[in-house]
Amino acid sequence: MDKVFVLDFGSQYTQLIARKIRELGVYSEVFPFNLPLSRIKTENPGAIILSGGPQSVYAPESPTVSEEIFQLGIPILGICYGLQIMAHVLGGKVKPSKKREYGFAHLDVKDRKGLLSGIKDRGQVWMSHGDKVHDVPPGFLISGRTSNCRAAVIESQKMKIFGVQFHPEVIHTTQGLRVLANFLFRQAGLKKEWKMGSFIQAKVQEIRDQVGKERVICGLSGGVDSLVASLIIHKAIKDRLTCIFVDNGLLRKGQFQELLKSFRHQFSLNVIGVDASESFLERLERVISPERKRKIIGKEFIRIFEQEAKKIGKVPFLGQGTIYPDVIESNPVKGPSSKIKSHHNVGGLPKNLSFRLVEPLKELFKDEVRELGRELGVEKDFILQHPFPGPGLAVRIVGEVTRERLKIIREADEILIQEIKKARLYNKLWQAFTVLLPVKSVGVMGDRRTYQRVVVLRLVRSVDGMTADWYPANTDVLSRISSRIVNEVDGVNRVVYDITAKPPGTIEWE
Repeated sequence: MDKVFVLDFGSQYTQLIARKIRELGVYSEVFPFNLPLSRIKTENPGAIILSGGPQSVYAPESPTVSEEIFQLGIPILGICYGLQIMAHVLGGKVKPSKKREYGFAHLDVKDRKGLLSGIKDRGQVWMSHGDKVHDVPPGFLISGRTSNCRAAVIESQKMKIFGVQFHPEVIHTTQGLRVLANFLFRQAGLKKEWKMGSFIQAKVQEIRDQVGKERVICGLSGGVDSLVASLIIHKAIKDRLTCIFVDNGLLRKGQFQELLKSFRHQFSLNVIGVDASESFLERLERVISPERKRKIIGKEFIRIFEQEAKKIGKVPFLGQGTIYPDVIESNPVKGPSSKIKSHHNVGGLPKNLSFRLVEPLKELFKDEVRELGRELGVEKDFILQHPFPGPGLAVRIVGEVTRERLKIIREADEILIQEIKKARLYNKLWQAFTVLLPVKSVGVMGDRRTYQRVVVLRLVRSVDGMTADWYPANTDVLSRISSRIVNEVDGVNRVVYDITAKPPGTIEWE
């Protein structure tokens, strides 16, 4: 199966490049910009894409690539910074632009024989750069320009090397998918072979090669990701998989018993249920920092998995439902990007982990995981459930986690979900949940002064969880939710609505 390597130079859009390539039917993976050349030669991808990034090619310690990568005969597309570093390495000149270009521009097509085949003139493109290519490298022609950028598209048909100053992967570039498709199919000659069925086959074989005849335990969280990971591991190794579903005391109301029954009977998985709520809550006492919460929870999960593994026998592998946004937010593992927060199953893992990890979903986005779940026979209602964080309600209680606060947020959360389902909003939203703040406010109830807690409503729309918009909910719906929470949940006298997008905020509060 053809695949594309996306080398990450720190762009906020790198993962979107990989996603758009997969949408076009070609498998893609993201790697750090300094991926060893030996790895590229060994795996021999069908094409390479150099992502954008925030640096200048002339800045000290700016990320770069070896000139040898352009001599491998592999078609290469540079995007934004990727174009600039390509031009710089191959003998062109990059200079600061007198007029920086951020936002919309219009592309004038000068040559349609190559990358811009079928691209209409004056199409809208999305720019985000301060530097630009002043002199193109030897052997390259300029096939597109904007009013502020003479070399907006450059290409060498002979070398099969191309570069665009704009971002074809974002929706703001109206013909961006056509540009990417031209590169993949017309220039690189790749085939549309990527689909979930082929992914399942490839991952099953990969898991078999990794695990051999050993056993695997897999942590179930109650969400889609861990279940789909378990199902694909089970498909690979059958009864050598044991799933462990831990009640960490941080689940939704009634979630543990309901899901335990479903995992065992509906999916025919071998599942061990462990009630460890007391140990988790004890370790979270007086802990306020969200990073400490995540690390404590991650460490405690591992301790329990190790205990259960000893009961089973020798189990060297731990399966997890880690997905791509978890990896991106937890670690700058691909390129020179920054850590946002530690996910309990990535950055929250202890350094001296006794297991080797099996993570079949770590290059997929949430909607791709849902599609994979459908391929594996998971019912629609479970597939479409809203994401629930691995650390559970601990990261929806700002400040210390206590039993009293857990009770409040469980009751408030149940009311919210009930009401958005009644209003037929559930399947229109990426996530809907409540957050409990560590402050109290003055209110009046029954002609008496109250001094009680504040609950936040968070309703967002998203495609893959990497970006999100707050949902402009109907005021009647919000009014019903607020009224019910204040009247039915002891200890709450105020409800507020979060209207922050991602970025600048994250979806979860912690």
